[in-house]
Amino acid sequence: MKKSLIAQALCIAFIGTALSSPAHASEAELLQKIEKLAAELDAIKAELAASRKKTETVVQKQEALAVTLAALPPTANPAAAPASAQAPQTVISSYGEINYTRPREASNQAQADVARAVIGITHRFDEKTKMVAEFEWEHAVASAGDQGETEVEQLYVEHELSSNLRAKAGLFLMPVGLLNTNHEPTAYFGVHRNFVETAIIPSTWREVGFGLSGAYENGLSWDAGLTTGFDLTKWDAAASEGTESPLASIHQEGQLAKSHDLSMHAAVNWRGVPGLLLGASVFSGKAGHATTDFAANDARITLWDMHARYTPGNWDLSALYSRGNISNTDALNLTFVGQATPVPSSFYGWYAQGAYKIWSTNDYSLTPFIRYEQFNTAASYSAVPQGLGVPAATAEKVSTFGASFRIGEGVVLKADLQKFKRDSSLDRFNLGVGYSF
Repeated sequence: MKKSLIAQALCIAFIGTALSSPAHASEAELLQKIEKLAAELDAIKAELAASRKKTETVVQKQEALAVTLAALPPTANPAAAPASAQAPQTVISSYGEINYTRPREASNQAQADVARAVIGITHRFDEKTKMVAEFEWEHAVASAGDQGETEVEQLYVEHELSSNLRAKAGLFLMPVGLLNTNHEPTAYFGVHRNFVETAIIPSTWREVGFGLSGAYENGLSWDAGLTTGFDLTKWDAAASEGTESPLASIHQEGQLAKSHDLSMHAAVNWRGVPGLLLGASVFSGKAGHATTDFAANDARITLWDMHARYTPGNWDLSALYSRGNISNTDALNLTFVGQATPVPSSFYGWYAQGAYKIWSTNDYSLTPFIRYEQFNTAASYSAVPQGLGVPAATAEKVSTFGASFRIGEGVVLKADLQKFKRDSSLDRFNLGVGYSF
């Protein structure tokens, strides 16, 4: 069509040129040129008419097809069928990170580690039902003689009951804090995950059970459920694992999990103001599981948190406080007298963090950050006869200064320096690279 219009314009221009030719051109020659151009113009008009007729024919066929499809039942008309009748969809996702750590006072202990590699599979059976699975490898090699680990991080089925209500069953992450359900390396600042959401709230903490969740247009969302809980019979009073993270040392991760005592959880988050998130959560359940000859079958574990995040413009500000309690451990700790790590009755932690994106282009961005956190994994113990117990621990205070350099949306390079108040020998410099898609 465009070529025909151009040709028509050229013909008209040529006619004008011919009519304004020098006087020495004969009248017969001019008339001959005009007749030739007129014939070519008639041909162009005919071509335009044919093209217009062809276009009208195509439109008529499309309209007829639309009428035919509209008259068919949904099962015979893929275009009109709901998403539930269309082909299932499967999405592959992944994230991973490789880190380098160099202690300030023991540089000979510097190490590099393939911290984790995760493969995720989400299969949507229809518009309302999906399956979510994540498989993780930690520390590069998993075998009997290595420190690596292979695990199922998530495996659950979710179904939409209504526009704002969903139900799920299986192994899923607990909706606690800011990091547990959003822990990809591109989602948080710092080479390593913060201490509060590692030592107090176990990182990637998941349980087997049933959950409900809802979300509303006013920005309010909630989660609640009944799941497995912790197993206090796993506590090792002779090891240091309990002082590193009390709950991580006794979580079950869906591995032949004892389920005599079930736990309940609830969480609420509000995003009613652009860039603002306010939330809180609680988890509670017994942890003795009616174990024969166990001294703390009535022990109850409760963990709660409050958190906030605000991202106005280039700023990213966040804060979190979490506290845990383990009740009815008096008799159990009497059996641990003389050992280094009895069961704490309380533990807590909090942090405040600020980041600012100082530079960005379409492909890159640079965001420095600072974080201050304080945590205590053994803030108190249940009472025991004088002289038989161990003193409560002193809170550790850590300052982290660093920056994230993002490449596109899926890759991040990180660097930070961490300074420990209680034990400065732990001061370290960290480098990392992570991805997520």
